Amino acid sequence: MTAYGIPVLFALAIWWASTGVILLLVRLPRRTYALSFIGATLVLGFALQGLSSTSEDAGVQGAYLAFLCAVAVWGWLEMSFLLGFITGPQRTACRPGCAGAAHFRHATNAVIHHELAILAGALVVLGITWEAPNQIGCWTFLLLWGMRLSAKLNLYLGVSNRGEQFLPAHLKYLASFFGMHSINWLFPFAVTAATVLTVLLYARAGAATASPFEVAGYTLVGTLSLLALIEHWFLVLPLATERLWQWRTRATPLPLQTTINVSPNIGPNLGEKAS
Repeated sequence: MTAYGIPVLFALAIWWASTGVILLLVRLPRRTYALSFIGATLVLGFALQGLSSTSEDAGVQGAYLAFLCAVAVWGWLEMSFLLGFITGPQRTACRPGCAGAAHFRHATNAVIHHELAILAGALVVLGITWEAPNQIGCWTFLLLWGMRLSAKLNLYLGVSNRGEQFLPAHLKYLASFFGMHSINWLFPFAVTAATVLTVLLYARAGAATASPFEVAGYTLVGTLSLLALIEHWFLVLPLATERLWQWRTRATPLPLQTTINVSPNIGPNLGEKAS
């Protein structure tokens, strides 16, 4: 069981720690953002180099390192958005009553630059790992992209646990793009697809013919898929998910008047309304 337990624990630790570090940095005073982003960009450079180096390593160590590097690349993209450096031209809340095509256009404009940055990141990762024997980094990045896009669409359409408390003050306008419903039509399809994907990944890891590299790699990606599935369920369950990263609140708290009231939906994803 060690062959499966270690990658599961590794993926859990990386998910929890990386999310907590990003939330911690975002809660710091805005004067620290530039330095944080410079540091994240240095990490990005090492991560891309790591993806290139590990793409030819079809060993267990290569699987772990490729997974870690892909998460680091994704972390840079998350920070670029949450720190407010790459968002979109729409930087104000949607006016009350805005709906339909205009509302969707405003929501898209609020995040379009970041979506293009993610697309560029995906092309870079694909280019680095193209036809290489180690695709764990590529699969990890694509999984994160797909699951995050699904979460954004679910937020836009409406869920019951929107989690605006995860949004920093300078992005609080994004909450105006979150729909307010207990559930939406997309959610059942999203969680079904995520469940099937998770089962297939774990089944591949547990196949009798799986090599040690495949056991480690598929278990890592499968665990990440499971975590993304759980995060989707957080969108509709009345849970105080911020307690998972309570230690990050040791940073300087945001001014009370700029915080966002908690109501149905979850944070660092999105989907919005605009004016």
